[in-house]
Amino acid sequence: MEAASGPSLCIREGDCAVLKRGDVFKAVAVLRGRKIIFEKQWFYLDNAIGHLYGTTFEVTSGGSLQPKQEVEEATTETKEAGTDNRNIVDDGKSQKLTHDDIKALKDKGIKGQEIVQQLIENSTTFRDKTEFAQDKYIKKKKKKYEAVITVVKPSTRILATMYYAREPGKINHLRYDSLAQMLTLGNVRAGSKLIVMETCAGLVLGAVMERMGGYGTIIQMYPGGGPVRAATSCFGFPKHFFDKLHEFPLSKVESLLSGTFSTESLPSEPEGNTLVEEESNGLGDEKQTALQEAEEEPATEASPEVSQAEEQETMDISAEDVELKENKEKGAKGNVREKQKKQWERRKKLIETAALLREKNSDGLIVASKFHPTPLVLSLLEFVAPSRPFVVYCQYKEPLLECYTKLRERGGVVNLKLSETWLRSYQVLPDRSHPKLTMSGGGGYLLSGTTVVLDKGRADASQPEALKVEEAEALKVEEPSAKRCRVQELHC
Repeated sequence: MEAASGPSLCIREGDCAVLKRGDVFKAVAVLRGRKIIFEKQWFYLDNAIGHLYGTTFEVTSGGSLQPKQEVEEATTETKEAGTDNRNIVDDGKSQKLTHDDIKALKDKGIKGQEIVQQLIENSTTFRDKTEFAQDKYIKKKKKKYEAVITVVKPSTRILATMYYAREPGKINHLRYDSLAQMLTLGNVRAGSKLIVMETCAGLVLGAVMERMGGYGTIIQMYPGGGPVRAATSCFGFPKHFFDKLHEFPLSKVESLLSGTFSTESLPSEPEGNTLVEEESNGLGDEKQTALQEAEEEPATEASPEVSQAEEQETMDISAEDVELKENKEKGAKGNVREKQKKQWERRKKLIETAALLREKNSDGLIVASKFHPTPLVLSLLEFVAPSRPFVVYCQYKEPLLECYTKLRERGGVVNLKLSETWLRSYQVLPDRSHPKLTMSGGGGYLLSGTTVVLDKGRADASQPEALKVEEAEALKVEEPSAKRCRVQELHC
């Protein structure tokens, strides 16, 4: 129990942590002696190890972190504040301290809180500002001069916020509220079997893994040579979370659906042993010839001019050459074995994943890709069991509209919905609660639905009805022209 609850709440060496300063986040690895630069501050995380996640640290001289002590502000004193800010002119002359003075204070080792206090005392317009303006001024100066950093534990919300603010292009501009709706609409839960196709640097995959908690099966479909899991590594999942994670290339989905998917015969053991044996046999022949030559040399009569010392030197040189050859041969054998072992393990995992997909009993499908969603969804829905949810994310609406139309024509799905989320942040402060002026332009679009049994007979029978609908629409289009003719006749 201690390993599960106690240490996980503390910062440990080798963990993945997230640094927070204001509204800015950065994911880092906790390592001793590693210099980290964050928001124009450099420091080391050595002193943070052992403290609880969520602890706020202050950067001191030498880049060391010290837990920040809460200092009670003097709120009992009555603050002098003006009634409005109309008479305040921002001419840049209200602050008596210059940049050189502030730099000198920093060089002396004065903390940021004291620097902010001196800025307040040397401001000629601070007392004339309103109480709200004074609080805003103090908050702004603290953010600039106080080197305060909070170390938090990574989570889906924090990492989604971090990626959307810093590198939205890497996650296809997937906003955190859209990601939350994807997890809900996809019915992600522990013990389920899900298919995930995403090109969001592994953020969607990490969110699914976090919600499943290490229970269940995840099949990640990936394009290209291998899956990208940069954001997944930032979550810091334990090793057993990856035991139930499988991967399958998109290039082999068609062959799997058509029944032509096949891999080479899987041996019971890695094939490296046979090749190594062949190489060792060949090397053995060379050694045997060298030994035969060495045996033949003593048989011949040695010349009197060659001394014993020269014979000893030649023997030492030949022994060193043999050792070097043996070391190179051993290294080559080890590399061959490692490569063949990796290929064998990869082929074995591929066959296991193909067997899981052939069962066609997945509990859901989640797609968040930069590719066109229609071919992906139409092919991957074949592996999903009936009465299961699926959700597709796209940054733009038009590809999802086409996917919506194709799914309606294909059938086998119900409750299709195309939605867009609207998000706006609010400032909540005493007597100052209001929506923020800046807001996100858009968080993408979601297409969700539920799979049902696809009846091919009904699908074929529905084609004449579609034709009838088209004919009825054509007749409706012709009606206005006939009415116009009648109107013209009446006027005549």
